[in-house]
Amino acid sequence: MTKQTIVVLGGTGFVGTQLCARLEAEGYKIRVPSRRRERNKHLLVLPELELITANIHDPEQLKQLFTGADAVINLVGILNEAGNNGAGFRHAHVALADKVSKACKATGVGRLLHMSALHADAKNGPSHYLKTKGEAEELVHSAASEDLHVTSLRPSVIFGEQDDFINRFAQLLKLPVPIFPLACPRSRFSPVFVGDVVDAFIYCLRENATIGQRYDLCGPKEYSLFELVTYVRNSLGLRRWIMGLGNLHSRLQAGLLNLVPGKPFSVDNYRSLQVDSVCSGPSQLKQMGIQPTSLESVVPAYLNGKKQRGRYPRMRALARRL
Repeated sequence: MTKQTIVVLGGTGFVGTQLCARLEAEGYKIRVPSRRRERNKHLLVLPELELITANIHDPEQLKQLFTGADAVINLVGILNEAGNNGAGFRHAHVALADKVSKACKATGVGRLLHMSALHADAKNGPSHYLKTKGEAEELVHSAASEDLHVTSLRPSVIFGEQDDFINRFAQLLKLPVPIFPLACPRSRFSPVFVGDVVDAFIYCLRENATIGQRYDLCGPKEYSLFELVTYVRNSLGLRRWIMGLGNLHSRLQAGLLNLVPGKPFSVDNYRSLQVDSVCSGPSQLKQMGIQPTSLESVVPAYLNGKKQRGRYPRMRALARRL
């Protein structure tokens, strides 16, 4: 039986690395584009993965990449942009989604799985991030047809080894300062495990009943940002006073850090935090037969540098090589 070929955009990142390893384990061939192939050779340990030098924003290169593929998975997303006017977000989210859907149609790709974000909203999103994520989601679904079947997945913040959420707070908490000023401490999240997100993509890839659907992906528990950062501090055994900031000081902090190279916390991040990243109903992971993994069962081990056992050990090994 001929193996199906899946193109994974964003396959070199945190979620993408884990998803590619799982796809190969499930018997798929994978194509992953990268502008800098030499930086992502960790993926070459997967014998069924083809790492291709390509610019995914070039429509012609996208068509070449998609030719002969059975499905495309778009994981591409950014949390900050170089400027402040939303152009970077529109380029990464909306413009790319448009090119991807058109390239799928031009090359006969019949399945498109799109990574959106929880509470992405094209009309009412308070931040450029949530607004453009919403626009991209609406765009790919409006492009759906009898020949192109689309599904969107909308996770809350994703945790796991090599994540950029729990690990970032861990790094900041390790700085030799006694007080940790925390913006938007009351913002709420339902963190979802990367392995559960990977399971959801595999399920949607296989099940025709998911065509046209949009799935909100949340973990089993809600936390305030203050509770999450406190948990990270305690897991690391640190003594830090976490000082929750009010709205005015949170905005001031965002404005100041927005000027710092790399934008550790931007004005757009602040605006995104005005919407709680929690599911409005029961976790849709359970509809897929996926039992959401608790944060407490995973985070302490990787914060303290311990190897984790159980699900997806090969993916974890790959992630550690990033």
